Amino acid sequence: MSPVLADSVRFTGDGVDILDRRVFPAERSWVRCASVEDVAKAIEDMVTQSSGPYFAALWGMVLAAREATSLGAVPARAYLARAGERLVATRRTNNHLRKAVAAALSEVDGQAGEALVAAVLAGARAGELRYRSRSAALGRHTAELLPDKGTVLTHCWADLYLVELVRAAEGKDLAFVCTETRPYLQGARLTAETLAEMGVDTTVITDGMGAAVLSGGSVDALVTAADRVTMDGHVVNKIGTLGLAVAAHAFGVPFHAMVQAPDRLAATADDVPIEYRDGAEVLDRPGIRGLYPAFDITPPRFVTTVVTDRGPFAPNDLATYYREVS
Repeated sequence: MSPVLADSVRFTGDGVDILDRRVFPAERSWVRCASVEDVAKAIEDMVTQSSGPYFAALWGMVLAAREATSLGAVPARAYLARAGERLVATRRTNNHLRKAVAAALSEVDGQAGEALVAAVLAGARAGELRYRSRSAALGRHTAELLPDKGTVLTHCWADLYLVELVRAAEGKDLAFVCTETRPYLQGARLTAETLAEMGVDTTVITDGMGAAVLSGGSVDALVTAADRVTMDGHVVNKIGTLGLAVAAHAFGVPFHAMVQAPDRLAATADDVPIEYRDGAEVLDRPGIRGLYPAFDITPPRFVTTVVTDRGPFAPNDLATYYREVS
């Protein structure tokens, strides 16, 4: 049986239902999105995170196509372009949204009306299948890097990457340690809950405990997802990843970063916009400011392996990923 979060965004034909990860697992409530703007707002408001925005954007583009059925082919295509720009702008650091919009529009070729809706729906369905297939391959390749028995430290919520890793590691005796991941506690609420659902030995630690746990010799690997990996091997992920990677490096623990593919549009870390969220999400108290960079950047010298759907790569050899398919 799949864990709840493996299917947390659902297209219902006339809307998109998104499991509210802000209150999961204490509550299992769904946010109903009837328009592409509703989807964009849900992504901005952190109703869904990690790969959730990818699926939300796929189906949001279908809603946009429905909203454009009364338009001719040219204005309808312009409407879809604006809708795509709106979705991509919601969370710019992760490039899932850009890929989702491109997938949804991949079958569009001058259609209008219901034919346009059908084309966008076909692109969205293909995009979903492709993402799930690549995540499964990524999970298999990562599982091969882990010992038959050992402990894995992870940070934040790796979503389908983590689910597929656990599935691929069936037969191995792995325990996971999850950082709580302030301020939204994705590790404590999402990662830990999903691992427990899948029958995995799971421990939660506070964010400040990571270096101490890595220093004790009980952790065999640090494994996280990556929101984006640049072509020169920088790993962009949830804030806190950098500190764990530096500590892992100091104590001789390998760091494996999971991403479907390095981003050809990001040659270096300078090409990745880092999202800063409202400091009130960290601390909301009169006279005191909170600071919330949502992501940090780990230099390649602290990264052991970038694991992709095509297998593992050294962080300084990511161009090979694309040469193999050219």
